[in-house]
Amino acid sequence: MNIKDSWLKNGFVSESVNKDTNIIDAIKELKEEKNAVIMAHYYQKDEIQDIADVVGDSLVLAQKAAETNADIILLSGVHFMGETAKILSPEKKVLVPDLNAGCSLADSCPADAFEKFIKQHPGHTVVSYVNTTAAVKALTDIVVTSTNAKAVIDSLPEDEKIIFGPDRNLGSYINSITGRNMILWDGACHVHEKFSLEKIVELKKQNPDAEILAHPECKKPLLTIADHVGSTASILKYSQKSSSKKFIVATESGILHQMQLSSPGKMFIPAPPNDSTCACNDCEYMKLNSLEKIYNTLLYEWPEIEVDEEIRVKAVKPIERMLDISKKYGL
Repeated sequence: MNIKDSWLKNGFVSESVNKDTNIIDAIKELKEEKNAVIMAHYYQKDEIQDIADVVGDSLVLAQKAAETNADIILLSGVHFMGETAKILSPEKKVLVPDLNAGCSLADSCPADAFEKFIKQHPGHTVVSYVNTTAAVKALTDIVVTSTNAKAVIDSLPEDEKIIFGPDRNLGSYINSITGRNMILWDGACHVHEKFSLEKIVELKKQNPDAEILAHPECKKPLLTIADHVGSTASILKYSQKSSSKKFIVATESGILHQMQLSSPGKMFIPAPPNDSTCACNDCEYMKLNSLEKIYNTLLYEWPEIEVDEEIRVKAVKPIERMLDISKKYGL
């Protein structure tokens, strides 16, 4: 099987890296040779975060994708993140290590169904979470991330009729802190839906000095008992500034790597899911990426993200509107 057939069959280039190759050095050499930048989400494996040029949440990745002077953007995250980078930088080659790295939240909002939903509620401003496909973004007036969702909603008139999709938990949380009554699409992230409230309460009893940090994609009962609710970037920043020495963290466990690096004297306990066999909660899509796949992706410049130009032109407007609002509020 040749390289392209391997990519088409698997969604990634599966050629083995020579056992004598220092893969980290090889990746660095390829980056320099091809004027490439590696961007990684906080939920990526530790070793990927360590070799990335940019590590951040969806907002930071979007901002950096719009600003970079690199010829190639390798986005180590999930598929919609690669699409967002391509929408913002159409002249650049955008690569992802594995096309199978999807997103349960994006999958919960098919563009055709969302379009029908919008038509059922005419006269509404459509606000979509960044965790959506390019086709859904093309149906949207403003895109948000968990970092800037409140600021974006606050920027709209108080009497504005709003549709918010696709995450019902994030939408419900934003409604609760803004006093809005947005109409919510019924979607959710499978990782944040799986956290066990009972187990977290038990962890808190065992660690009474620990603060609970939760992502707003979690269900409302968990958010109610959290000491801090925020995006991955917000959770990271809070842990750095807090006087507490111990934290129970209710989001994908990849963020713990950056938390530990920035606060080595503190303890971070991953919040458990309902599955009794697991002590932490990982996104299997995020964890599909590997150093070997990154090396092969840079070497062969596959898989490459392509976005239909008609969709891209429509989708870039709500993303740019989001970035403008974020800049205004210093986010």
